[in-house]
Amino acid sequence: MYAGDIDGSMAAMADDAVVDWPQSGERIVGKQSCTLVFKNYPGGSPAYELRRISGSGDLFVVEATGRYGADLSYVTSIFEFRDGKIIRQTDYFAAPFEAPNWRSQWVEHMAGV
Repeated sequence: MYAGDIDGSMAAMADDAVVDWPQSGERIVGKQSCTLVFKNYPGGSPAYELRRISGSGDLFVVEATGRYGADLSYVTSIFEFRDGKIIRQTDYFAAPFEAPNWRSQWVEHMAGV
């Protein structure tokens, strides 16, 4: 999905996979429903840039940025696997925001973020 290969990512999903989007209160149940939602994004699938993948065994976390037209979002996805297939994916999306000045004496600015 993060590489723009919807069909490839759907092949990695179990038939009974569940995708949760807590911020919008939505749950997509089943590989077919996931495929239809992902293939019908208005304006096409978002463009993602991977930042990091970490985990082991049956649990992995992906950090990325996503572009929805001109809008940038930071994305964190939690993937749970069973028998090598994705059974649950939970996605969190957040827009960047300006850091408040009050804490500037204690923090460093992260380049490229």
